[in-house]
Amino acid sequence: MKKLLFGITTLLMMASCSTMNVVNPNAAINAGAAAIQALTISDAQIAQLCSQYMTEMDKQNTIAPASSDYTQRLNRIMAKFKNIDKLNLNYKVYQSKTVNAFASGDGSVRVYSGLMDAMNDDEVFAVIGHELGHLINKDVRDAYRNAYLIVAARYGIAAVNTTAGAISTGFLGDLGQQLASAAYSRRQETQADETAFQFCVSNGVDPFAMYHALNVLLKLGGSTGSQGSVTQAFSDHPDTQKRATHIKEMAEAAGYKLTSTGSAGTISTGTTSNSSTGTTNTGSTGVKPGKKTGKKGGK
Repeated sequence: MKKLLFGITTLLMMASCSTMNVVNPNAAINAGAAAIQALTISDAQIAQLCSQYMTEMDKQNTIAPASSDYTQRLNRIMAKFKNIDKLNLNYKVYQSKTVNAFASGDGSVRVYSGLMDAMNDDEVFAVIGHELGHLINKDVRDAYRNAYLIVAARYGIAAVNTTAGAISTGFLGDLGQQLASAAYSRRQETQADETAFQFCVSNGVDPFAMYHALNVLLKLGGSTGSQGSVTQAFSDHPDTQKRATHIKEMAEAAGYKLTSTGSAGTISTGTTSNSSTGTTNTGSTGVKPGKKTGKKGGK
């Protein structure tokens, strides 16, 4: 992924914070002191910062209700993840044609309906696994720390403290803009892809799902106007094809065989072609040679 909003992001993702309104900032202090605090900001403080940021993000987006096909589908996808209780995840669907998903440092996972329209369940699972990879690998923490350093110096304030609601909306908006202008390194993206692959293998999901998801993004990036903001996010990213090839080779090296193509995407009707029935709209079935029903990662 080229742009960074807590991540996807890469792979996917860019949500804009430009609509946030600026309000009166907190009491100003020495800018140098704020910069020092940014360098020493704790994981707990980053989680607080992320939590307040997500409160603003949720206000700026339309959240799919619990009765929505999108929400029910996301619940089924998230239920496939095992042994992630320590991440304290909470997840919601943003109703938007934007092809995006991201995980925040407080455990928030947000998936845009445009992404769910474009991908099957296994691919969405892999994308979320990629975003969780950025979280697990501390990429999100470091991105917030760096963004806070820049914005705090600009404001000349100590934006992070233990007082609920102490961070101004204006500061959070500028923080979002700073995050959106940043980018993960090739190494960070590759590691997040590999984490997604491991999630797939350990949770009985198509081991080629991340490969297919990247190819969906490549195809959408080359289309015109029908898939939200994915063109801007990925069409100019030179490493996406290399990342897809790397994950495919990684799966093959682990003994899996690519047996069919992935999702071609679905129309934006609010559901996938079969999500309303509770079934999984899978793409390829990655199987190991000699196995009749793809196991160890294959469906």
